[in-house]
Amino acid sequence: MKPWEKFLGEEDKAVLERGRFARRMGYGNRPAIVVIDAQRYMVGEEGNDENWPSSCGAVGRAAVGQIQRVVAQAQSSGIPCFFTTFELDPGGNDIGVYGRKRDLLASEHWCLAGTLGAQLVPQLVPGKNDIAFVKKKPSGFHGTPLLGYLVERNIDTVIVVGGATSNCIRATVFDSSSYNFRTIVPQEAVFDRIAISHAISLFDMDRQFADVVSIEDVMAYLKGFEK
Repeated sequence: MKPWEKFLGEEDKAVLERGRFARRMGYGNRPAIVVIDAQRYMVGEEGNDENWPSSCGAVGRAAVGQIQRVVAQAQSSGIPCFFTTFELDPGGNDIGVYGRKRDLLASEHWCLAGTLGAQLVPQLVPGKNDIAFVKKKPSGFHGTPLLGYLVERNIDTVIVVGGATSNCIRATVFDSSSYNFRTIVPQEAVFDRIAISHAISLFDMDRQFADVVSIEDVMAYLKGFEK
């Protein structure tokens, strides 16, 4: 059962069928993994989440284990991985309009540049053929070199993992689809702070812009590239 199905009524299901939504776009031949903001501030610390103001808690830490599987398989199969980190200047100079919705948090456990919270989780280590870069907005494409890297490598399939589902994952997926990449989201490898936001965001992505699939489906696809 997909996480959004419990929220759909019969009228909703009829709309989906009438409009022929949620057909499968499928995988292509040249994939890349895009790991969005798998940072310490996003997943907090078991038994101490109250001191991590943006922690997604246990669901985030569980998803990191699945992301680790995807990245390890991609690296062993020669598939490029791109890691984003969301970092803000400690003085707030680059927070932009986001600062109208959220206070700048002076915390070692948030996403301020140079702090512990801004670091990638230790379970994920970019390989020699991977690329890591900082982004300043929700989408991994906005103001970053990601599109150019994907084009240069002739990528046709973008597998998006990380967090949060309703924010940076969603924005990245919409941009990926807008650039006409086949876009895949393994549902166990993305996470959010709020369950309903996670479920409905996955529904919206699967309806029009991506294939939301199981982690095992993605793993089987990636294993097909083993050398």
